[in-house]
Amino acid sequence: MRNDDAVPPGDGPGVTGSPADAEERSGDSRTERLNRFLARAGVASRRAADELIASGSVRVNGKRPPVTGLEIDPDQDVVTVDGRPVKPPSKHRYVMLNKPLGVITTSRDESARTTVLDVIGQEGRLGHRLFPVGRLDADSTGLLLLTDDGDVAYRLTHPRYKVDKEYVVTVAGVPRSSELNALREGVKLDDGMTAPAEVEMMRATTGARDSGRAELRVVIREGRHRQVRRMVEAIGHKVLGLRRTSFGPLRLGRLKTGGWRVLSSGEVIALRRGTGLDVR
Repeated sequence: MRNDDAVPPGDGPGVTGSPADAEERSGDSRTERLNRFLARAGVASRRAADELIASGSVRVNGKRPPVTGLEIDPDQDVVTVDGRPVKPPSKHRYVMLNKPLGVITTSRDESARTTVLDVIGQEGRLGHRLFPVGRLDADSTGLLLLTDDGDVAYRLTHPRYKVDKEYVVTVAGVPRSSELNALREGVKLDDGMTAPAEVEMMRATTGARDSGRAELRVVIREGRHRQVRRMVEAIGHKVLGLRRTSFGPLRLGRLKTGGWRVLSSGEVIALRRGTGLDVR
């Protein structure tokens, strides 16, 4: 399920183009079909891109595309949608998914369970060999990044880079202040002490027949196996629900459960800058 058809705002110049230009450049290794370019740039699926082209919303060098299947040179041609320039996409692909409950965070599963790559499908992969960055358990939901950029993936998941990961955690019972402080200072797990975490009580309810429940905001900078669940269990509470809401500079926002979108160029730049990589 695709949720974003937005184009980054901006203004750009236009020059002329013609069907002859397209014919001359057809087959040039630098060129690609306009609908595929729009799909790779995260504007819309290829089918939806064809509809945008047919509607007259798309311009190439200031002109309405004159032929079906127009080939463009992403490095030379200026493409706009409703007057807003579309930046050439990165050679890598970055897809944000709001992972649903029960979906497996892996590229393939021998038991034929639904994986995150199944959720985004061919349209999400668009010919790229994507892999998930880090893990979300089957019983966890929320923000998951899929990419084929190994440098970014490595730095986002390596403890040395201390990338923030924010979760909204629903727990059984209402933790006491001393228990929340224990999470903030670090708790002992079977694989060692955790680093200090940011913890905030977002809301709490109590019931006549039980000890109630609470919703916590937890930010960690580590990435151990089922770490947040084990931290909460270490202070004596059961996790009823866990949703990742941010990962480094990325925010889940209003992306619907099971929905996905291609990262904007600004988000890719923020990812690379945030992990000490060159912006390209």
